[in-house]
Formats: sequence, structure tokens, C-alpha cells
Amino acid sequence: MEELFFLSEDEVLYIQEKFSTPIFVYDRETMKKSANEVLSFPNAFGLTARFAMKALPTRKILQLFNSWGLHIDASSGWEVERALLAGIPPSHIQLTAQEIPKNLKELIDKGVLFNACSLSQLRTYGEMFPGTEVSVRINPGLGSGSSNRTNVGGPSSSFGIWYEYLDKVYEIANKLNLKITGLHTHIGSGSDPDIWVHCAHLALETACKMPEVTRLSLGGGYKVARMPDEKTANLQEIGKRILPDFLRFAEKFGRKLHLEIEPGTYLVARAGTLICSVIDVVNTGPRGYRFIKIDSGMTENVRPAMYGALHPLIVVPRNKKNSHKIDRFIVSGHCCESGDIFTPKRGDPEGLEPRELFEPQIGDALVVEGCGAYCASQSCKNYNSFPECGEILRLAPFEYEWIRKPQTLEQIIQNEI
Repeated sequence: MEELFFLSEDEVLYIQEKFSTPIFVYDRETMKKSANEVLSFPNAFGLTARFAMKALPTRKILQLFNSWGLHIDASSGWEVERALLAGIPPSHIQLTAQEIPKNLKELIDKGVLFNACSLSQLRTYGEMFPGTEVSVRINPGLGSGSSNRTNVGGPSSSFGIWYEYLDKVYEIANKLNLKITGLHTHIGSGSDPDIWVHCAHLALETACKMPEVTRLSLGGGYKVARMPDEKTANLQEIGKRILPDFLRFAEKFGRKLHLEIEPGTYLVARAGTLICSVIDVVNTGPRGYRFIKIDSGMTENVRPAMYGALHPLIVVPRNKKNSHKIDRFIVSGHCCESGDIFTPKRGDPEGLEPRELFEPQIGDALVVEGCGAYCASQSCKNYNSFPECGEILRLAPFEYEWIRKPQTLEQIIQNEI
């Protein structure tokens, strides 16, 4: 049986009653602890830690991480503008995007950093800003991820410039008088630290061939345990394993590389909880399944449908006097979509795998844990015309503040003609 991460059962029922459901709850203390762990990542010659804001871009969250000393990794021009509106200094924002924003020049003029992710992006930037410094993202030829959908390195990924095309990078740089001082690489969100360390070695090998590089970003992709049988990456262990390589690099090439990392999931995954309510309990006969239907689904968390991701699920009864026996259930979302299931089979998103849960009654709470990263930001918003749910920040037990109010139907249709 899965357990609650940071809330008590009494808090869950209090939130369900006071704020209604579905609702995201983010724990300030959990995020602060994760931020401290990231900022203490072992390094030889300085560290810049960036929050990958695509994981959870709500204004208050960005402001908290900024106040704790983290910079921002933005994946689109719109994310850059969102961070600027939150008060993040432009020099603390780096844009690493598949699509160059139409207002790139305006953003760079403000002081935003740019990381070219393809040869054409590098050329476009160089034509706008000849004779300046720039960073490039290199695909190291290897990746790590729980599936191809979370793997952003290797030959099956379009992210970054293929490592064998470094000569083409310098053809463009020389023609436009660009000085390449930053090297960026990112391999995905896998669980094998050995692959991550190996890719860090590949990045250092690439840096050897780039004589003006003084800043090396190794991206994010640090595994966080959501399920009880999973293991969270040990940042101290990973950092210490690559620390000697940075020292040897400095001794051999006379360059002290400033390290950057860009975690998203690590900072917020376990700091977020989705509280739902049970709206129905049905079955498909003795040879079928028992289903718990909830007032949430892929409109708040699409990860199970998209990746086959697993999240802890906990039934919290409203009436503790009731005798709740344990049975095996499929948890089904509220969307008219067969894939809106929170209990996919491990390793097979197409399959179903019932979970052992307390048998609920309609109105009981159901908690989905590990929903701080890539849930509110990545959900199938407004599918079936369900409004976005609200988000609250937990300051202390039974002390919360709104950081995003629930959306209204009027807001959904406001731009329709």
C-alpha cells in the first residue's frame, strides 16, 4: 500500500472540504529541501543550478526558486516571457528550445541567454548577433530515459546538434565571428546514474575540442522515486563521481569549467500532490475489473496515459468509522477517453494493472502523489471542456495560500468568436 508524502489524512480531508477538488497542493518545505540539495551539487569551479520551468511554471514557484538562488531553464520563448513577468532577472534565464521565438532579438537584447539547439538556430543567432558569445547544445550520441518519449539524447532524438557535426558548428561560428563559450548536453530522465556519468564524460570529451568553452551544462534528468520500489538519484554521489574529471580537464587544458545543471523533476515531483474525490465505483462483472472513478484525470495528469507513468494512489475515507476492506481497483479518470487511466501496467502503457486500495465510498478522497512535475504544466487542459483546477501552496500543516485559482468556463471560451 502506498503512503502519503507530506500531508496527513486529516489535512487531505480538510483541503477537500475547504478548497474543493481536484486541486494541486505543493509543499514549500519539500521544495526548499530539494533546492538545497541541488545547490550543494559537488563542483570544482563553480555551479549554476537552473530550474527547468517546464516542470511547473506557476509564477509563485518560479519566484520561490529564484529567491533560493536557482536560475531558470526555459524551453520556449513563451516560457522566457512568463519568467520575466514573474520578475526573474533576464540574465538568470537561458533559452534552450526546439523553436526559435519570433521575438528572439528582443529577448536577447534584454539579457536572456541563448543556447543554440541546431545548426540553423546557430546560424540565425549569428546573423542577428555576429561577433558575440553563444552556447550550443550537443547531442552526445547516447541517452537515458524510461521510454523513447523521455529520452532526449542519442540517434532517436532530434534535440541538439549531433556530436559528429562539430566541424559544421565551427564553420558557422567562424563565418559569423561567434565565440562559443557554452556547451550544453542533456540525455533524458532515466534512472541509471552510470549512463548519466558516462554522458558527462562524453560531454567533457567534446569540450576538449571546443577551445573557448568555459561553461558546461549537463542538463537534468535526475531520477526521483515516486513509487515505493523506485530509487531517487543521489546527487552527491553523482557529483563526486565527475568532480575528478573536471579537475583533470583543468590541469590538462588550462580551463576551469563552470558547471551548470538543470533539474526539473528532482526539485518538484515529490513536492506536489493531486487531491481528487471519488465520484463512482463500478465493475465489469466477475471476470472483469473493479473501477474507482474520480473527478480528475488526464486533464490534470496525463503522464500515465502518455508515458505509462506510475503514481502512488491512496484512498482517504471521509467517515473513518466505516469498515474499508482492501481490494484491487483500476482508477479511472473523468474524461470520455479509454486511455484516461491512472493504473497502467508497469512497462506497458496499453495494459491495465489493478492496485490494492481501500474500498471507497462516493465522496471519499483519492490522493495521487508525485504530481509536482509535468502534471499541471503538461496535462490535457480543457479536454471535455473541464476547466483547469487550482493550485495551492502549503506553507505549514493546515496553512495554505492560493497560487493559481481554478479556471472558469468563461475563461475557457473567452477567445472564441
